[in-house]
Amino acid sequence: MINLTNASLKIYLTLQPCDMRKSFNGLAEIATEHLGQELVKEAIFAFVNKRRNRLKLLYFDGTRLWVAAKRLEEGTFSWPTSNNARDKKLKLAPQALQLLLDGIDLKGASMRGWYQVE
Repeated sequence: MINLTNASLKIYLTLQPCDMRKSFNGLAEIATEHLGQELVKEAIFAFVNKRRNRLKLLYFDGTRLWVAAKRLEEGTFSWPTSNNARDKKLKLAPQALQLLLDGIDLKGASMRGWYQVE
């Protein structure tokens, strides 16, 4: 199971849209080659499609890869963007990912110092 309350969990959001036809190998390739991030234990990579109504999570638990998907019937995910076009990923706290999955828009929210990821 993926435990989003685990404080040691590393969350990486891809800032560019992804082809949702990709599964284990395709998403792992994006994480390692395009984002330059190794698949390490307790790491989640979050991918969204261009319309931002589908989301996939790639999770490595140390022994195997997991893929979880969520499709919204209405609305879109409030996906973060970057002012720098070279940015490919964003690191989030597990709690922030949970808020995104629950439909909370983080743009107007301000994070307290204890909430931010280093």
